[in-house]
Amino acid sequence: MANTTSAKKAARKMLRRTDINKARRSQFKSQVRKVEEALAAGDKAAARSALAAAEPVLVRTAQKGVVHKKTAARKVSRLAARVKAMG
Repeated sequence: MANTTSAKKAARKMLRRTDINKARRSQFKSQVRKVEEALAAGDKAAARSALAAAEPVLVRTAQKGVVHKKTAARKVSRLAARVKAMG
């Protein structure tokens, strides 16, 4: 258990940040899943719109430090390549 005032505050902040990061990570995965589902369905228009919605979420998640920036870049790149290959 934290003994100092600053350690107690850090523990409180950590709990709040953990919840926020969990939500961001969940949103990251949901956006990727939406693009992949559109790809699996073979709907190019839906895949393009899902990718357009997913890309800023993936980049923002990386900027916040929830995932590594290269991980987000790799996901965006691979999804974009798959959407492009549909046509």
